[in-house]
Formats: sequence, structure tokens, C-alpha cells
Amino acid sequence: MLALITGASSGIGREMAYYLASLQYDLILVARDKVAMEKIKKDVNVAVKIIVLDLIKEENVFQLYEMVKKETIDVLINNAGFGLFGLFHKTDLDRELEMIDLNIKAYHILTKLFLQDFLTKDRGYILNVCSSAGFMAGPRLSTYYATKNYVTKLTMAINEELRLMKSKVYIGALCPGPVKTNFNKVAKGEFSIKEANAKYVACYGIDKMFKRKMLIIPKLSMKLSVFLTRFVPYRLQLFISYHVQWRKENGCKKQN
Repeated sequence: MLALITGASSGIGREMAYYLASLQYDLILVARDKVAMEKIKKDVNVAVKIIVLDLIKEENVFQLYEMVKKETIDVLINNAGFGLFGLFHKTDLDRELEMIDLNIKAYHILTKLFLQDFLTKDRGYILNVCSSAGFMAGPRLSTYYATKNYVTKLTMAINEELRLMKSKVYIGALCPGPVKTNFNKVAKGEFSIKEANAKYVACYGIDKMFKRKMLIIPKLSMKLSVFLTRFVPYRLQLFISYHVQWRKENGCKKQN
């Protein structure tokens, strides 16, 4: 059994690598940080292939597929991504375009290419690491929320297509709330609510993936939060979200 994980050098991706290794999955790890991936390789007792690539670049995404398409991959986990706090008219456009390239285009390309392969075999798992942000709009974190909406809704749509086809191929979306990872450092913000443990989220996500759950939302409090958004008027959602993001951004500034 073989699993490919993008964004595997830290956070949820790293913990997923350890957990899948404990389940005796060989690993293909993809990220920019070779040293961090080498540590994972030393820590586990399965075969590990390390691929150092920046998936912001579209050509690298296609290169990744070409490098591994002859492997018998059972699980694809799209996890690489980042966010950026700030008012939309002030945030850096180049950085936002990079975010779109990584959070959307890389997911889209890899999902399509591997899905086609999996359908040929009529087996395989694809887990897209999304976010509870995929169900809402996020003032002051607007582009990130938009990218997660794209991937969450894309995953749901494909899941229904596969269900109606009676395919044995699975696709699902892992949608956690705040998780203790490097996200804050990269996004230049600080969560104002307690963050979930990355190991817990990773293990929970993989367990539910194997149970073929379409939307995977760790922690009861976050499940309840996502459920309640269905009944809250959009304007109130936006108002609350704006002030939540403001506290994250300014909390980070105070600490720095």
C-alpha cells in the first residue's frame, strides 16, 4: 500500500505521514523542506520516497504526476497550502496569486489526474485537506476562505458523481477548524480560539477517510459551528468573521 502526501514536511501533513506509516503504508512525501522529510523517513519503518518540489509552480505539479504515475498509489492526500491575513485592498497580490496556485490549482490538477487513474482501477482514496473556512466567507482572510470554498465544493461535487456512478473510488474533504501548525506564522496572524492538535486532526481525518465520509469535521464544537452557519444570516456571519480575523491579525502583531 502506498500513499502520496503533499505539504508533508510539517503540521497535518507530517502527522498524516506518521499515522499512515503506522498502518504500514509506504510513503511518497512532497514538500519544499527536504530536511524535515528526511527526519520522517528516519523515524518510520516503511519505504519513503522524498520529492522536493514547490507546488506553487504549475509545471511542478504536472512534473510531480509524471514522476509518480507509474507507482501503484492507493491514497492521495492534497494538503499543501497557506493563508494570508489582511484587508483585501492591502494584501500582496503576488502572494495571493501564489495562494490560488497552491490552494486551488495544485489540488485541482492532482485530483483530476489521480482520479482518472483511480477510476481505471476502480479503487483508491483522495483526501483533500480543506478547512471549516470552506463553508463561509472570511473578511480579512478573504482569499484563503475563497480557496477553501473552491476545494470543499469541488470535492463534494466529485463525491456525488462517484456515488451516482457506484464507483469504489473515494474522495472526501477534511475540514478542521484552527489547528496548531505553521499556518499562523505564514499567514501573519494568530488564532483567537483554542487550536486543535495536528496529530489528532490527522488521525481523525484518515480514519474517517477509510470509512468513506464525504465531509470530515474534527471536534464536536466545530461540527456544531458549521451546522449553525446554515441558520445565521450572511450579514451577521460576515460581521462575526471580520472581527474574529481582526483579533487573529492584531493578536499576532502584539506578540511580534
